[in-house]
Amino acid sequence: MKYVVIYEKCANGWGAYVPDLQGLGVAGTTLDEVKQLIREAMDFHLESMREHGDPAPALHDYFLKEPKAKS
Repeated sequence: MKYVVIYEKCANGWGAYVPDLQGLGVAGTTLDEVKQLIREAMDFHLESMREHGDPAPALHDYFLKEPKAKS
């Protein structure tokens, strides 16, 4: 499954979170660091859910919808 990851630049570095994986977020100094951290965090989070018998969260399409055409 592919999840949307939101990356945010701030004054002190970068952050990232996954809207469909509630509570999952990371912060770091560089974008490359944050990309690695979010991949590891997602893997750990989803593996833990599987081990506990929890289903993987459904993907939401709120970021993937086509814009409505203006009439």
